[in-house]
Amino acid sequence: MVQLSDQNTDAPLSKSFVPWQAEDLSDALNSQTADLRFDWRNELPVLVIHEAHKLSENSVRSLRSLPVVLIELSGNSDTSSHVDIVTHSEEELDALLGHIALNPVASVTCCQVLRHSENVSTDLGLLLESVAYGTLQNGNEFEKWLDGRGRRVRPEEASPTILVNAGVENVELQLNRPKLKNAFSASMRDSLVEALRGLATEGDGRSILITGKGSTFCIGGDPAEFGTVENSATGHMIRSTANAAPWLDLLSERITVQIRGAAIGAGVELAAFASRIEASENAWFSLPEVSMGLIPGAGGTVSISRRIGRQLTARMCLTGERVDATTALNWGLVDALVE
Repeated sequence: MVQLSDQNTDAPLSKSFVPWQAEDLSDALNSQTADLRFDWRNELPVLVIHEAHKLSENSVRSLRSLPVVLIELSGNSDTSSHVDIVTHSEEELDALLGHIALNPVASVTCCQVLRHSENVSTDLGLLLESVAYGTLQNGNEFEKWLDGRGRRVRPEEASPTILVNAGVENVELQLNRPKLKNAFSASMRDSLVEALRGLATEGDGRSILITGKGSTFCIGGDPAEFGTVENSATGHMIRSTANAAPWLDLLSERITVQIRGAAIGAGVELAAFASRIEASENAWFSLPEVSMGLIPGAGGTVSISRRIGRQLTARMCLTGERVDATTALNWGLVDALVE
């Protein structure tokens, strides 16, 4: 069996993971009788590799199939595209392992989805994301998050959740739940899909601007609606038939998104499909779903990884870190900073 860590140590998490040297791991994985099992219920499902860029091609194929988070501990610029995430110090590694330990199943699932979504069609990527998301909805980690959150109820809303300002040459779609920081509800999703569907009519080439009303672009899915769908299979069908992501992808060349304040979860996932994202200097971005026992479920494993690559996407997901506008610009998550 592949030993991931030494569970008998009381040292920090990073000390319990002795990094595999690339050559040793390649030798272990290249054997036809290699035992790739591990005790995932009692071990943190993480494989730490030193100098992963030196892995053999055969071992890379084996690693892609392992249900673990593949981490490279690198002390230089020679990093590998074969791992899920790169750390540059033991301190950084220890912090990352601490995050993974809180929701290990969601962490592994997120990395598996990102790993296998590279270079696939939007439809296939969204399917993989939705099936994995639905699986996690039935898991203990999400159940624990739901229990800790408590029940929330929203009153009926009289105002439209999407405002449409249509002109001859352009159309503005504005998220319109400012008192709730434009939380992305089922009603907002359905209204956005309906507006985008109309703009996909043959012969309509108008530019599309998407904004958020108020000081916050979108805080992500409405917390009051998490866990309210009757079962995960129904949830998958809803995501398959009423998802804004395919329409945003279809119309991406015509879409500009302007972001002020927070763009969290679905807020940044859907925006990332646009061909251009403009952010104010106070804008910030976060993917908190793994901390809830889930993965991004509004298309983010497809849209964000296409913009910044799967390793930075995995970093955002597994740490839930807050990414400021300047960093987002440097990564390519946004295209310009505006006042």
